[in-house]
Amino acid sequence: MKKKQRKTYDAIFAEPIRHNIIWDDVVTLIKAIGEKVTQGDGSRVRFDFNNISLNIHSPHPQKELKRYQVKAVREFLIKAGINP
Repeated sequence: MKKKQRKTYDAIFAEPIRHNIIWDDVVTLIKAIGEKVTQGDGSRVRFDFNNISLNIHSPHPQKELKRYQVKAVREFLIKAGINP
């Protein structure tokens, strides 16, 4: 994991939940961990890892994830066995 990816990882698990995490940084982190990223229709994106899936909409028009999206990614990583 590169330094920027580690910062994104730490931001996802930070308390209180952050609202300034960039979507592209999360996708890069997910790919670096070895998870599968599938682009669906429109802004739908699916993350798959260890038989766990997360369907999420990429934020638009802004670049940052909303707090509920950060929480969903955090829960997905925990369920997939990637703990802080």
